[in-house]
Amino acid sequence: MRSLSFSLAALAVLWTGWAPDAAAAPKGFLETIHRHAMVASTSPGNGDLNPYAIFLVPQDMGVLKKDEVLVTNFNNISNLQGTGTTIIAYSPVTKTSRLFASAPANLAACPGGIGFTTAMTILKSGWVIVGSTPSKDGTTGTKGDGCLLVFDSNGKFTEAWKGPLITGPWGDIASIDNGDTAVLFISMAAAGLPAPDVRDPVTHYPPILHNATVLRFNLHIPPGQAPVLDKQTVIASGFAGRADRDNFLFGPTGLALDTDGTLYVTDGYDEEVTAIDNAVNRTEPVTRQNDAVGRIITKGGLLNWPLAMIWVPGHHLLVANGRNGQVVEIDPDAKKQIYAQWIDSDQAQQPPGNGDLFGLAMTPDNRGFYYVEDDMNTLNVSLP
Repeated sequence: MRSLSFSLAALAVLWTGWAPDAAAAPKGFLETIHRHAMVASTSPGNGDLNPYAIFLVPQDMGVLKKDEVLVTNFNNISNLQGTGTTIIAYSPVTKTSRLFASAPANLAACPGGIGFTTAMTILKSGWVIVGSTPSKDGTTGTKGDGCLLVFDSNGKFTEAWKGPLITGPWGDIASIDNGDTAVLFISMAAAGLPAPDVRDPVTHYPPILHNATVLRFNLHIPPGQAPVLDKQTVIASGFAGRADRDNFLFGPTGLALDTDGTLYVTDGYDEEVTAIDNAVNRTEPVTRQNDAVGRIITKGGLLNWPLAMIWVPGHHLLVANGRNGQVVEIDPDAKKQIYAQWIDSDQAQQPPGNGDLFGLAMTPDNRGFYYVEDDMNTLNVSLP
């Protein structure tokens, strides 16, 4: 991600830390956040770079301890995208990070190899599931379809799930975990994307494909055994996907599941958050209509290539921007953007923080949140 022009609104946010209408907005979670700090490096011994996914360990399991933080890396030591092979674990007790798991760069079980993305979750049964959207040269020109890898709680690779519907596991994993069964929702963003130097003859930009999907995975977990993938269902299709040299690709990234079965999705290229109704039980996919997949919750405004998305207190959603260092708080019921806060104001990028933010995760006490800074390869925390 490179230079973009400032708007007056963006400048106001840069200096104040809040959206211009923050004083008039209803109170929200971000209003309580005042401190931002680096807690650990996310680059392990092999030099992997570009932290993406963040997930908190829910309980002691294997070598993992409750409230430790797992982070994936998308790039290798040469900073090529789609080549990162490691997951690190950060301990809030020791204040240090260590390697938790890794996979061979050319793992035959995963089409195209390994490039760990923002797709990661940990099941109650102790299994870690992570997505790979790999590349050979750091661009979509050599991408593979990738896979979902299953690791045990000691970091040992167990198996890989692949197939015709798995075409670049990309965004957050939203889930329902019942212990012996689970339902996962994962976006697929890489189907058919050409190399970033391929240009549309009309726009002269990389072509936009509207074939990115969200899949629902139904699993059962036998006692003491790895999860079994029972069924894959496309529940939404038609999200925008586009190759990009700096960002690898644009595609649906943030997924957040509500208690009523509504799945919220960030559509990065279209700058919007949409809702997929009855995501848990639907048998037919929602398709693209009127330039959106599902119901539009909010569009444009403070959103600036929205990426990861999580629930925060007040039944609000928090979204990380990809094109600047802001997070945006949204009230999905009111369909309103509350305000934004600048959590990465590094002016080495334009706008500040451009290209630095990806994954998000709440702290165990639900009062703050973890995030990564891609340019510094660090895990950070925002607190009251």
